[in-house]
Amino acid sequence: MNINLIRKSGKFNFEAENENGFTVELDAKAAIGGQGKGFRPMEMLLVGLGGCSGIDMVNVLTKQKEPLDDIKIAIKATRKDEEMPPIFDVIDIHFDLFGDLSVNKVERALQMTFDKYCSVSNILGRSATINFTYNINKV
Repeated sequence: MNINLIRKSGKFNFEAENENGFTVELDAKAAIGGQGKGFRPMEMLLVGLGGCSGIDMVNVLTKQKEPLDDIKIAIKATRKDEEMPPIFDVIDIHFDLFGDLSVNKVERALQMTFDKYCSVSNILGRSATINFTYNINKV
């Protein structure tokens, strides 16, 4: 896995590119001179958590032959602002699942996602508390 970053403008605006040519912009917070031209690095960690856990949830539910019509993920996090560096303290991740889904299979998929499959969750969970909730929206 290779990622390259180039500075685009200002002091802290970077563009990151992966091996397949996909890009994302990053910037620092305004308090230290960022210009709001991209995700902040800590936000990118939350994007990674959402993407990783979302992919794993879809994969597990598909293998369970559950009729998942759609999924939406919301993440809220707090940081230990009194520490340096201010790492995440608590991360709450909520899944809105759409389809005629079994509660037991959804809960099993969540457990498998966060206990076994999602590597980003495993990394972040070593320093932060990760809470997950869900809601099943029958279509």
